[in-house]
Amino acid sequence: MAIEYRITLDDEHTFSYQIELDRDPRPAADKLPAWTRLDYQQCGNCPLSKAEHVHCPAAVDLHRVIEDFQGLPAVTRAFVWVRTPEREYSKQVGLEEGLRSLLGVIMATSACPVLARLRPMAQQHLPFASNREFILRAVALYLARQYFNSREGRRPDWELRGLVKAFQQLQLVNQAFWQRIHATCEGDSNLKAFLTFFSMANSMTVSLETQLHKIRPLVMSAGEGGE
Repeated sequence: MAIEYRITLDDEHTFSYQIELDRDPRPAADKLPAWTRLDYQQCGNCPLSKAEHVHCPAAVDLHRVIEDFQGLPAVTRAFVWVRTPEREYSKQVGLEEGLRSLLGVIMATSACPVLARLRPMAQQHLPFASNREFILRAVALYLARQYFNSREGRRPDWELRGLVKAFQQLQLVNQAFWQRIHATCEGDSNLKAFLTFFSMANSMTVSLETQLHKIRPLVMSAGEGGE
């Protein structure tokens, strides 16, 4: 199962990517940029051993996209077309928004153990998601997991404490990745895409209650259905 992205900047510059969602970890190529090495700005919460992993698996997966757009400003207009196994999407956006969607699905399906927490969202990929859509999907998937935990004899976390903790860990990864690619990016398109990740992860930690209050009218609009 794969997701396809095509980013067109003008009639002469089109970039195409195919992301296999269940891909095997790719062996590191002979000539990968230095910023993909595991020990280069390694995430503080990285569980991988330098003795066993020369390169960061997420950086290896990302490096082609990062280098394709490293010299471009975030305000560059782009036409982004996306095909998932279920449907197609297209939108005229600033390059930053298109890269946020593309980088996000690549990271969430990489072999990074911390980013693996986002894999269920990647399996139901929604390009160009707003912050409200992101919050609603993340909370819904987490609560569905708690339902199955309860049904299968495990302790459910209805207070969402585990969700907050997971996104605190993801914030550390986002921050480290921003530092990892900072030196190689002449333009700000990649950097601003990662700054958007910071903002979204932050909304799941320090302001989760505020975000839940914002989506409550949508969730409760159907009323109290009868049994």
